[in-house]
Amino acid sequence: MLTEERRSAIVAYIEEHKVVTVQELVEEFDASAATIRRDLSALSDEKRIVKVFGGATSLTARDVATVEPSVAEKEHCNMEEKDIISEYAASLINDNDFVYIDSGTTTLHLIDHITNKNAKYITNGIVHAKRLIERGLQTMIIGGRVKPVTEAVIGSDCVETLRKFHFTKAFMGTNGISAGAGFTTPDVDEAMVKTEAITHSYMSYVLADHSKFGVVSSVTFAELGRCCIITDREPAKKYQDLTIIKTVAGNDR
Repeated sequence: MLTEERRSAIVAYIEEHKVVTVQELVEEFDASAATIRRDLSALSDEKRIVKVFGGATSLTARDVATVEPSVAEKEHCNMEEKDIISEYAASLINDNDFVYIDSGTTTLHLIDHITNKNAKYITNGIVHAKRLIERGLQTMIIGGRVKPVTEAVIGSDCVETLRKFHFTKAFMGTNGISAGAGFTTPDVDEAMVKTEAITHSYMSYVLADHSKFGVVSSVTFAELGRCCIITDREPAKKYQDLTIIKTVAGNDR
């Protein structure tokens, strides 16, 4: 297949599937990852597709989110749903668990529902660490650079520290959930921290209300199959085919 012929076929494939990964295109077109990345760069320059970290989206797909809302902006969104999700998540914590709690507003709600004081907790959220201490829980905070918008500790020092730990459970936040792009966030450094935490956890749970489904931010930090999703509404079947999903209703609390 000639280069232009392949690139036109790639555009058609992306328009059909809306969001695709590099690996998906490698398998579909029997080409190397380097070739596919060159194709995506060229097509993006030509404004025929939108290139994102790890793949691409069609021009007609929902806009890729590149801006991170502040904690204050997110704190009052879908509060009831966050409360339902986080209360169920807290019930999963057992004695002797070593728990990682990611920064984020839903994971902050999680702390309000934790009752197990025999587990140990570590977080990269500044507000999260303070709230854990206030509840009398065994608390550690990871060192590194502070990101003011999300009040999260990120950076290479944070990633290096995470490599030394082995968590029994990790409770993660996300900006978007996509069947093609996986779990996404707008910030590369924050994505690296999330990826490392998931890599070093026996079980990882993403806490996400229904509004996160179908949203794509600019950086993928994990494929859907790497984490269980705890949410408040049953998502489309395409998500259920890719990972374990627990849908929690108000009467499940």
